[in-house]
Amino acid sequence: MSFDLKVSVQQRAEQSPQQKKLNRLIDKIEQQKISLATWQNAQAEIQQHTRQKLLPIYSELHAVLFLQLQQLWDILHSHEFSKADMQQLDDSIAQRARMLKHSKMLSNQQLQLVDEIYTFYQQHAPQSAKKIKKTQHISTDQPERDAQTASFEDDFEQHAAEQLQAREQAKQQRQQQKREQAEQMAAQSLKTVYLKIAAMIHPDREQDESKKAEKTELFQKASQAYEQQDLFYLLKLQLQLEQNKGVGAKELSVEQVKFYKMALDAQSQQLESQISEILDSFHLAKKVKTEHLHISDMYKAIDADCAELKQQLKWEKERLKHMKKVSGVEMLLGQGVL
Repeated sequence: MSFDLKVSVQQRAEQSPQQKKLNRLIDKIEQQKISLATWQNAQAEIQQHTRQKLLPIYSELHAVLFLQLQQLWDILHSHEFSKADMQQLDDSIAQRARMLKHSKMLSNQQLQLVDEIYTFYQQHAPQSAKKIKKTQHISTDQPERDAQTASFEDDFEQHAAEQLQAREQAKQQRQQQKREQAEQMAAQSLKTVYLKIAAMIHPDREQDESKKAEKTELFQKASQAYEQQDLFYLLKLQLQLEQNKGVGAKELSVEQVKFYKMALDAQSQQLESQISEILDSFHLAKKVKTEHLHISDMYKAIDADCAELKQQLKWEKERLKHMKKVSGVEMLLGQGVL
């Protein structure tokens, strides 16, 4: 539109700190709208590029991980291992089953085996772990203290993991609540601003035919913005109409500044959420910061992901070679890299 939402003030007066904050928020939203439009236009192309680069590697990686799972599962049931090695084998197999459980790269038959192994460890692994701990209790004091220390370390690690998960869930819940509050506030502000505009320019209240046609066009644009939930456009229109009612530009009241800031905060959060959803749709291994992020940065992040996955695939293939023989599995167990 041809007008600017930035607070207009009389030449004799300086802007208040609240008005300066409002103007900075307006600049931020203008940039967010440009950024959102840019990402929306580029989203399909980036997703296609991501699929072309990453999906073949993921497909091959999942195939290798499945072969590892299958090989380790067979070896576990066909050879004898020490209790310590058995525990390491169980952990390694269970980890791969968890990773592959929801894979879309495997066949139904492969997924069936993955699910069987995953279910086995969900049902039996906790009991097996308890049995192993019981058999490790012996009469001498030092081994008992060692067992107690190991048990304490296990409990501490489990507690730390649970705390980390709880904090992450709480963070996600707070973000969700914040988004919902922003959406509710934006919806309320949207309706309030639209009704004010409608009261000022509704064409049915205009007798002059030339002005009526002008107001009809403006009202249609306002209605379209309302349907599209474009609060920013409506606020700009409201400010112009309010200023046009007076003689020249006049300073906004404290109440107006508060209302604009509240409404624009909600709009800014909505825009940030929309941008984040687009970035999340690319499913990158590493999260990227949205601030000052350019499309070229996204392609670099995809290439970095690709290089990292290729390196992981290379390493998994090397491990698979050793897993084909019991001696190779024992070597991996000994080095702690199973």
